[in-house]
Formats: sequence, C-alpha cells, structure tokens
Amino acid sequence: MPPHLLTDGGPAAEHTLVLAHGAGAAMDSAFMNAVAEAIARRGVRVVRFEFPYMAQARETGKRRPPDREAILLDTWRNVFRDVSGDGGRIAIGGKSMGGRMASMVADELGAHALVCLGYPFHAPGRPEKPRTAHLAALRTPALIVQGTRDPFGTREDVAGYDLAPGIRFEWLEGSGHDLSPSRSATTVAASWAAVAALAADFVTAPEAQ
Repeated sequence: MPPHLLTDGGPAAEHTLVLAHGAGAAMDSAFMNAVAEAIARRGVRVVRFEFPYMAQARETGKRRPPDREAILLDTWRNVFRDVSGDGGRIAIGGKSMGGRMASMVADELGAHALVCLGYPFHAPGRPEKPRTAHLAALRTPALIVQGTRDPFGTREDVAGYDLAPGIRFEWLEGSGHDLSPSRSATTVAASWAAVAALAADFVTAPEAQ
C-alpha cells in the first residue's frame, strides 16, 4: 500500500471504502478516525488519503486553502487507481468536500457505491445556489448521511433539488455538519458510531453491488 494511504481493516475484505477528508480537517481527524475504525470493525476495509494541500499543510505546519477542483478530482482518480489494483468492490466517499468530490467522479471511475457524510449542498445561507447539478444524473448507488440542522443543507433545502432516484438519505435528527446533535463526548461517540453503521451497511447491501 502506498505510504500516502491510511488503511483500517484487512486486505482480504470483500468490500473497500475509500474516504476523503473535508476541507478543514485532515484524514486522521477525530471524526475520520472514529468512523473509519468503526466501519472496519464491520468487515469493510477503509482507505483514507489526503489531498495535496492538506498533505503540504501537514508537512509545513501551516494551514492552506483547498486545491483547485481539477487537482482534487485528479487526486481522487489517482487514489482510486492505486486502491483498485488490490481487487474487491471499491466504494468511494468522504466527509463534506471529500464526499462532494467523490460524487463528481463516481460514475467515471465505476465505483460500486458512493457514501457522502455531511454533503455541502450549498454555502451556509445560500440554498439558492446549490452544488448539485451533477447529482441529477448520478448513476452510482449513493448514500448521503446528513444532519437535519446542517447549515450546508437541511431537509427542507434538499427537498427542492433535482436529485437522482438512486440517492438514499439518512437524516440525523438535530445534528449539524459534524453529524452529532451535541458536543457531549458520549453523544458524539454514539452519533459517529451510527454514521459508521449506516455507511458499512450501505456499502455491503445487495442494492449497492
């Protein structure tokens, strides 16, 4: 496995889920660690990676803005090529921006499923400018796990968007973009465990094959 990839779960797993981080937190953030480890315990190998700007921030210790979209998408293509060489069914997805970028290449790459954890449907306060044009024609079976209080897209916002029928939603009542309804350590742990269970069940479900 190339050194830029972080893996949870065994190489013999039938299913692999490649997860990308969000715009502001690295691949080993508390959320990414908790969700990846919990999904792996359910028998799905999880592979994480960092976009170039985040890898550079790790090296220099200085925060950087996300790369241009073309670089983000090419990074997804390169990582998918690396991981798919191991065989098995490859699903892709990620937190927020990472999931959005995955959704833009899922059909092209032939991923067997897509998992978006807190999809950024629009900038906060700008639901009239959605980032959803490509989702109307999405062919890859998709799961979006979204908080009902997410400023990047509430249930009411999403109801007005033109989305492909193969996109399934799981709404977390009272949760925000962090996919937890409160900052209590116990609540956060339980919420993230529930997110992991939803993701693992979807990736291994017959309809995602």
